[in-house]
Amino acid sequence: MITIGICFSETKYPNFPAWILEGSTDVEFIELFWEKQNLDDLKRCHVILLTGGVDIDPFFFDAGLKRYPNQPKEWNRIRDRFELDLFEMAQTLRMPVVGICRGLQLINIALGGTLIADLEAAGEKNHRNMNGVDYIHPVILEHTSLLHTICGVDSGLANSAHHQAIDRLAESLIVNCYSDDQIVEGIEWREKKDRSPMIAVQWHPERIENKQINPLSQNIKNWFFEEARKFKQ
Repeated sequence: MITIGICFSETKYPNFPAWILEGSTDVEFIELFWEKQNLDDLKRCHVILLTGGVDIDPFFFDAGLKRYPNQPKEWNRIRDRFELDLFEMAQTLRMPVVGICRGLQLINIALGGTLIADLEAAGEKNHRNMNGVDYIHPVILEHTSLLHTICGVDSGLANSAHHQAIDRLAESLIVNCYSDDQIVEGIEWREKKDRSPMIAVQWHPERIENKQINPLSQNIKNWFFEEARKFKQ
């Protein structure tokens, strides 16, 4: 049995454990929840999934930023701090890490990167979920990346529900995937030796169309199952 730690999210959280458990018989999950502050439960896991959710408080990447378009009614700095601590612990444990949407942004911030506060305000295309429908757009995978090896495709259609994106990339990371309008859609380590296995994507593989056969979903899921089993050994 492998155990996957899933960070609780205020939005559409049930999609994540449902995706993990679908078609699996040797997998369980532990909910990592800021209200419980159950940081030590990560030590019982074999991989951590950093999920989507509300914007990260600008305190962590641009302390002078107080207002921007499409910001939430309130940020959740307690969640932000909790998940930053989880990511740091995962690095200490050399535990595999998967980031989805907000999770990708949190990894970049944790390592010293910054975010574009709002894509449309910055003159970029809208990547938001509108009226409950994800924005669909092409993504192009970098040929030399781990993500390309995992997914086995050069490109695909991804589903987006974000209005923020990576601005300054942390020095320890590389981009492994771009949207057709050159927004960062995936990241991984620049130097992978002696690091936690890690990939992160801006789209939502847990609810992408045809996720059971779509390599932008199923192959990512297969990869972190495989890495979790290696970690358990």
